Amino acid sequence: MRDPRSALAETVGRIDSLLVKNGRTREDALDVRELSVRSGVPQHLIPVLLDGGALPPEDITERITNRIVHLRETRLRPDGSRHSYEEIASSFGASRASLSNLVNGRKKVSSPALARSTRSGGPLASTQAGIERFFFGEPNGWLSAEPETALNDALQRVLTDLESTDSSDNLGADRAVALRTAAGLPDDKWQLLQGVIKTLEEQARDDLARGESL
Repeated sequence: MRDPRSALAETVGRIDSLLVKNGRTREDALDVRELSVRSGVPQHLIPVLLDGGALPPEDITERITNRIVHLRETRLRPDGSRHSYEEIASSFGASRASLSNLVNGRKKVSSPALARSTRSGGPLASTQAGIERFFFGEPNGWLSAEPETALNDALQRVLTDLESTDSSDNLGADRAVALRTAAGLPDDKWQLLQGVIKTLEEQARDDLARGESL
């Protein structure tokens, strides 16, 4: 498995290269608040990670409980209210009190399963999976992911958008070059090119017509 810091550094490097190529900066391309929402990493720590810095060691239980709180604050109900502990816990067969106690760090835990999990250093895998399934539709390791991994995953959408824009720009530039080149063709070759274009247009219309008839 790749080192999370190296993987993040590679992604950030690719993003920076695309930004420089297009005369942009991180400030106008990266929404720190949105990255925080997606990754669960606090906003003030994201610039540190983007610059290759290391964060202080974090207890895994504290990370998970902080991210449970983060999910409740950022993944709201349609009416804008937070999901209740009871609603979340009941989705995977736990009690409201057990989840509330876990998040609030109480020593006395009402659920035997969660009591065993706190002694082992973090919530049981089934508890974590249940919470992730509630918010994401499936277990994905989001609650326990290292900050570098979580931010790297959140940056993939940014990278994809930048690469897509860059590809479109390159295609537009290629078309412009082709048109300038075509403008200087002799009449016979220009007529040949027009014939090819006409054939392609007719084929495209035929393909579209067949698709609409299905």
